[in-house]
Amino acid sequence: MNLPVTNKQGGPPGKSGKWGKHVIEEARGRAFVYFCVLLMVVTIFSIVFFIASRGLTPFISQGVSVKDMLFGLKWKPEGNPPLFGALPFLFGSFVTSVLAALIAAPLGFCASIFMTEIMPKFGRTALQPAIELLAGIPSVVYGFVGLSVVVPFLRDVFPGQGIGILAGAIVLSVMILPTVTTIGTDALRSLPSGLKEGSYALGATRWQTIYRLILPTALPSLLTGVVLGIARAFGEALAVQMVIGNAPHIPRSLFESATTLTSIITLEMGNTTSGSLHNNALWSLALILLLMTFLFVFVVRMLERRVKR
Repeated sequence: MNLPVTNKQGGPPGKSGKWGKHVIEEARGRAFVYFCVLLMVVTIFSIVFFIASRGLTPFISQGVSVKDMLFGLKWKPEGNPPLFGALPFLFGSFVTSVLAALIAAPLGFCASIFMTEIMPKFGRTALQPAIELLAGIPSVVYGFVGLSVVVPFLRDVFPGQGIGILAGAIVLSVMILPTVTTIGTDALRSLPSGLKEGSYALGATRWQTIYRLILPTALPSLLTGVVLGIARAFGEALAVQMVIGNAPHIPRSLFESATTLTSIITLEMGNTTSGSLHNNALWSLALILLLMTFLFVFVVRMLERRVKR
């Protein structure tokens, strides 16, 4: 039995140079990918370590109580004694983010259903570019539009000055609408076509198929889009800061002024000295914001596991 002749490198005769070149290119590509991954991991851990080291300093060496910060109602860092109650900021962030999700979720789900089930071709042609355009608008533009349009409307229709929780929630709902819609559209398009065909074969109408089969099946993926939208709304600063009023207290209605974690950090960080108690307390708020982001990521991962099951 005649065996093919090979060279010392294991390739066909006369092609050792080409094979060696391929091996070198593969090694370079692998090394570049590993370097990028390592750089990304080091960057993430460096950011987490820096924020944690600065944010934990008030609790470890400067005598601030975790309980007082999480459940305190008064924020007076320059007072005597200084008070660092962050509950109004946590309340404002949670309420505006959840209200924004409650407004954006039905609109995003309906837009996703329209683009995938009702008029797919026209929907993709008309709605998809508009949604992508919303995602590219800077947050300061959203804040300016909210201050010029939403706030006067609320002032004329509802009691109060128009600035408050509801104005911030409306602005945030428009900002997170592209996230909810895009993820919902991808989730609906990824469903097996046999689901709809089987439903139609059993005599179900289009709307029965949508709300009894398609929506329950894609619900975990749709909720993933909602959670990611809440995560973005929770971390938004400038747009909310322009319309929420920035009052450090817990509001009694949706039409009263409030503030958020991101707003108080951006407003006061530039007026503090690095290493001071006030500055480190603001880093503690940033640490709370980072931990909430990790919580949202964990919820998204749990929903993804439910989808795979």
